[in-house]
Amino acid sequence: MGSDTLYEVLDRRFRDLVVPHTEADLLFSGCRWAEGPVWFADGQFLLFNDIPNRRTLRWVPDLGVSVFRADSNFANGNTRDREGRLVTCEHGGRRVTRTEHDGSITVIADRFEGRRLNAPNDVVVRSDGTIWFTDPTYGIMSDYEGFKAEPEQPTRNVYRVDPATGDIRAVVTDFLQPNGLAFSPDESVLFVADSGASHDPDAPRHIRAFDVGPDGSLSGGRVHAVIDAGVPDGFRVDTAGHLWTSAGDGVHCFSPEGELLGKIRLPGPVANVTFGGPARNRLFVTANKNLFAVYVAATGAQRP
Repeated sequence: MGSDTLYEVLDRRFRDLVVPHTEADLLFSGCRWAEGPVWFADGQFLLFNDIPNRRTLRWVPDLGVSVFRADSNFANGNTRDREGRLVTCEHGGRRVTRTEHDGSITVIADRFEGRRLNAPNDVVVRSDGTIWFTDPTYGIMSDYEGFKAEPEQPTRNVYRVDPATGDIRAVVTDFLQPNGLAFSPDESVLFVADSGASHDPDAPRHIRAFDVGPDGSLSGGRVHAVIDAGVPDGFRVDTAGHLWTSAGDGVHCFSPEGELLGKIRLPGPVANVTFGGPARNRLFVTANKNLFAVYVAATGAQRP
C-alpha cells in the first residue's frame, strides 16, 4: 500500500507524526484473527497471536514468522512485565498468565470473588509492577475464539492485580465491553476502550480516560476519543501522549486532548497495535488475517 493512499490527514499536526513516502509493509498473512502484538527489544522480535488457530507467532526481521507457541489457549492481548516476562490474556483458560524465563507458566488471575473471570482480553503493566487487564465476554460468546459459556461475573470489569500479594481488585465496573487499555506516558491517566458497539450499533465505541491516584485508585472516566469507523480494540500511546488506536478502517491517531488528527488506512478491521523496532518508531499492526508494519515519526512510550 503506497503512501499516497496510506494516510488520511485530518489535522496538519498529523503530518509531523508520519514519515512521507513510507509504505505499509505486509509482514505476514495467514491468520484467522491476528491480535496481541508485543515487541521484545532485547531479542529484537515481535510476538503476536492468531486467536482462532490457538497459536502464538514470532516475527524476526529478515527471518519472517515462525510458531512460538503451538497451543496458546486462545491467547489474545500480550504485554511484558517489569522483568521482561510475557504476560498474556487467555480466552481458553479465562485467565491472565505469565511466562517465566524458564518457559513455565504462572497463573496471575483466573477468578474474582470466587467466580471465574469472563475472558481476559488485554493487559498492561504499570511501572510499580501492578498488572491491569480488561475482562469482556468475547472469548465465551462462541467456540471460535474460546469456549462458549455463560458469564459468571455480573459485570465486565477492569481489574488491577498486585503481583506481590496476588490481590485482585475490580477498579472499573461500568463498561459494556472493556477492551484495550494503556497508560499515559507519565502514568497519571489510564485509557480504556469500550467496544460494546461490536454487537450493538447503539452501544459505546469510545475510549475513556481515568485519573490514576497515588494509591492506584481511579477516578473520572470521561470520554477521551470516539471512533467513527468500527470500534476501538487495542491501542498504544507515544512519548508525546498521542493515542494510536485500532479501528474499522485502519489506525486512528488522536492528540493528547482527544482530537482525531489522522488515519493510517489499512485493510481492516484492525485489532491491535504496538510500537517496536530499535528506535520504537515502527508501528506493528494486527489487522484481520494480517500483520503490517509502518514507520512513523513518533516513539512508543510502552515499557520495557
